Amino acid sequence: MSLHRVSSMSSYEHVRGSSPARSEHRKLSFNPVGTWVPPAAKEEPVGAFEVSKTRRLVQVATAVVYCLFAAGIVFGYAALKPVLLNEGVYRDNCPEARISTDDTCYEQEIRLNFMFTTAAVATNICALPVGTVLDRYGPRISGIIGSLLLAIGALFFAFASQAPFDGYIPGYLFLALGGPFVFISSFQLSNTFPRHSGLILALLTGAFDSSSAIFLFYRLIYNASHHTFAPQKFFLVYLIVPICICIAQLTLMPKNSYKTVGELVTHAEDPANDIQPSTDNHIDDQARLAHLREERRQHRESIVDEITSLLGRKGEEGDKQTQQEERKKQISGVWGALHGRSAVQQIRSPWFILITFFTVIQMTRINYFVATIRTQYEHLLCSHAKAVQVNNFFDAALPLGGVASIPMIGLVLDNTSTPFVLGLLVTVATTIGVLGVLPYLWAAYANIILFVLYRPLYYTAVSDYAAKVFGFHTFGRVYGLIICLAGLLNFSQSGLDALTHKAFGGDPIPVNVMLLVLALAVGVALVGFVWYRSRKMERDKLEDEAEGATEQLMPEPNGEVMDVDR
Repeated sequence: MSLHRVSSMSSYEHVRGSSPARSEHRKLSFNPVGTWVPPAAKEEPVGAFEVSKTRRLVQVATAVVYCLFAAGIVFGYAALKPVLLNEGVYRDNCPEARISTDDTCYEQEIRLNFMFTTAAVATNICALPVGTVLDRYGPRISGIIGSLLLAIGALFFAFASQAPFDGYIPGYLFLALGGPFVFISSFQLSNTFPRHSGLILALLTGAFDSSSAIFLFYRLIYNASHHTFAPQKFFLVYLIVPICICIAQLTLMPKNSYKTVGELVTHAEDPANDIQPSTDNHIDDQARLAHLREERRQHRESIVDEITSLLGRKGEEGDKQTQQEERKKQISGVWGALHGRSAVQQIRSPWFILITFFTVIQMTRINYFVATIRTQYEHLLCSHAKAVQVNNFFDAALPLGGVASIPMIGLVLDNTSTPFVLGLLVTVATTIGVLGVLPYLWAAYANIILFVLYRPLYYTAVSDYAAKVFGFHTFGRVYGLIICLAGLLNFSQSGLDALTHKAFGGDPIPVNVMLLVLALAVGVALVGFVWYRSRKMERDKLEDEAEGATEQLMPEPNGEVMDVDR
């Protein structure tokens, strides 16, 4: 999961000064599947200035809290796995000779890891239904659906040990499905305070990354209670979370998404909104009708003043913000590379193919490491105790790394070119791969520190790349397809598990080296292609500027004007 960072102020400036036909002015849709959804009924845009400041503050705070408890808890699998092993989950899958031992057997390990793999895949594919529901029915319905899915998952997991079927995999699956419905529907809250939209998105992102710590805290309580606080008790208590989310959606959270500043200004400047046939056709008194339309016009024109007050920016500051946004576009080196192209044309391009291959490999590496960290280091360090020590450090570092990396991510993406960012991703990923095959405790700690900082940078950089290269018009479909394909191919983790245990006797080094080489090869190809095309785009831009300069009219010595191309 990742967030696409949107500037409310830049949206305001673009709409104020350009034609509405431009793609930048379209709503950033979370629906990756395009326009097959029937058009929703036309709704009056909801501006943040129409809701009290206190209520908006409480809405943002509430969303951050429930995202902290629900958005990405399934990614705390590494912390939950020891509890499940201790409780004997899937122990009956082991050969009879090993059922009585405390060692983890291959069959048990594969089954538990498959539970996480299924959840990780579902989290990515879930962008399709989440986008559809959010665009069609709004954030309240999306949040309620998420709370129901979380409740179903918690109930499945709570009673899985007593059920006549395997309830662990569907339970974890429903927990994974509920997270995106709750998380993605919160994005629109960044429009509650446009001046601080970046901070709000950062808080939501940090809450998502930190939510993996829920299972860490549970494991600590489980150990402190001498294993009496069993998973059934925990997940029954956890039902409080979806219940509170549902109550918040029904009583506090907005029914419809807060609109961006650009959408509000577009609505305010469209004179067609003064005429509403559904109402006007029933009014026979022309004087009353004219008065009603005049009131609508005055209300429409007052919206811009309300927006200016909401932003809290004067004209010069707005110009400065716009200049900063233009500077970011120029620095990226790839802004607008495929803007204006159809989604099909973009998907067929090397821009899409290379980033998709890179995303598939990196996402597989990330989730495979999360699922198998303890077993990998048991083999590398030849010590169960040291592997547990490393696992415990990872459980604490994963949520902390997500929060700590937020400032770094903003600095890197806003102040460096896209080829540099991709090069940084490939370099760090390669370093992580090398550290991951070294049989030393210091290498394990260094690997984890880099990993927890790299993971959020990687996810954010991919969405940033998609926005800059493909544009907002097709962002939902193209970016959604990238993540969806990467999620589906994450099922290869089960094959990697089998390869490690069956072909290599539990040694993780061959599989890690294979993934390292693949990632490096694809990464180098991606960076090389993007760097070459960014340089070509820069040359083309300079040539266009030079051609434009030659067409300017120049004064002759006698005072007349001549065309230099004449």
